[in-house]
Amino acid sequence: MRGFAERADVEEVEGFLAGVTPPLAAEAVGLRDCVGRVLAEDVAAGVDVPGFRRSAMDGYAVRGEDTFGASAYAGLSLTVVGESLPGRPHAGTVGPGQAVRIMTGAPVPEGADAVVMAEVCQEAEGRVEVRGPVAPRRNVGAVGEDIRAGDPVLRAGRRLRPQDAGLLASIGVARVACHRRPRVGLVVTGDELLAPGERPSGSRIVDSNSVVLAGLVARDGGDLLPHAILPDRPERIRAALLAPGPDVLLVSGGSSVGLEDHAPRLVAELGRLDFHGVAMRPSSPAGVGRLPGAAAGERERLVFLLPGNPVSCLCAYEFFAGPSLRALGGRSRRWPHRRVVLPLGRKIASAVGRVDYVRVAVESGRVIPLATSGASILSSTVRAAGAVIVPREREGMAEGQSVEVLLYDEEAPGDEAAP
Repeated sequence: MRGFAERADVEEVEGFLAGVTPPLAAEAVGLRDCVGRVLAEDVAAGVDVPGFRRSAMDGYAVRGEDTFGASAYAGLSLTVVGESLPGRPHAGTVGPGQAVRIMTGAPVPEGADAVVMAEVCQEAEGRVEVRGPVAPRRNVGAVGEDIRAGDPVLRAGRRLRPQDAGLLASIGVARVACHRRPRVGLVVTGDELLAPGERPSGSRIVDSNSVVLAGLVARDGGDLLPHAILPDRPERIRAALLAPGPDVLLVSGGSSVGLEDHAPRLVAELGRLDFHGVAMRPSSPAGVGRLPGAAAGERERLVFLLPGNPVSCLCAYEFFAGPSLRALGGRSRRWPHRRVVLPLGRKIASAVGRVDYVRVAVESGRVIPLATSGASILSSTVRAAGAVIVPREREGMAEGQSVEVLLYDEEAPGDEAAP
C-alpha cells in the first residue's frame, strides 16, 4: 500500500476529457424515440405547412366582396352550395352570391377568399344570412403560413423537445439523424457488497453506487448495459474491462491504492491510465484511463475510476464522467443543475490547491454547509439541497459571502403547485 505521489488538478483532467470526447456518430432515430436526443444534421422542410388554404374558424367560406354592406340590422343572403370538412374538402367552386359551410382547419374552396364566422350567420332552407362584413383573406390561413418548403426548421446540435418532434412530423419526416447515445458499461467490485434490494448483514453492505449511477447515466443520455457485482479478483475485473460493447466504462470501487484496488493497475496494463489521483475533496482517488476497442470497429473507450465511497463516487461522476457522457451524445458538457446565488450562513473551510465539493442545505434563504464531511455518508446528499464548489485557488468562503449552489432538484419546493 502507498499513497499518491502527486495529484492532478481538476481543471487538467477536465481539459483532457474535453479533448477526447467528440460526439458519437449519427444514427437514424424514429420520431417517438428522438425526444432528448441531439440532432446531428440540419433539417429543412420539404413541403409547405399548411399545404393548402385552410379555415381559421367555423363558419362559411365566401367571396369577401359579397359581404360588403352586411350588418346586424341588414343581413345579406347567400346560397349554401356545400360544405368543407377537415380531410373532406368541397369539390366545387364558390361563385358570386354563394357560400360553403366550413369547419376549422378545412380547405377553403376555390373561388372563396374569406371565412365569415358562424356567430354572425343564420342558416335556413339552403341559404345563410350574413350579418357582418368580412374582408378578403380574413380568417384564411395561407399556404406555407407556418413553414415554407426549403426553410431550415431545426439546426444540428439541438437537443430535441416534444414540440420539435411534432414539427418534424408536420413536415413529413419519419426518422431523423441524431448522435448515438453512449453505451455505458458498469463494473462494480467488492467482496463486501450485496446486490441492491438485499438487506445489509454483518460486515456486508448493499451496493448503492450502481443505483445512483444508473440514474445519473439516464439523466445524461447514456444507455446503461447489463452488469453484475464482481468479487475483488483481478481476472474477473480484467474480463469485465475487456468485454465488448461499451463506449465508456464506469468502475465503482477498487480505484485507490489498497491491496484490493486492482482496477488502476489493470487499466494501465491493458491501455493507458491517464490520471490517477486528483486534487479534490472528496474523490481524490478518482482516475481516468483509456482502453482499446474490444472488437473490430470499436472506438477507444474511456474508463472512469470512481471511488467506492458513495459521496466520492457521486462527486467523481459529476466532475468527469457526466460531462463526458453528455458530450459523447452531442449535449453540452455543462452540469445540468439549476443554479442559485445565495449568501453563506456559515463559513466553508477549504485548502488552497484543492477543489472541494461541499454539500449544503438552504435555510431561510441562506446556504448552510452540512456538518458531516464523510465521503461514505450518502444520506448527506439526501439532506442536502445541493452543492457548492470551492475552486482550488480559494482557502475557503466566508460567512455572508454570495455563493453559487448547484441544486439537486429540478424544481424548488412548491414549484409543482405553481400554474
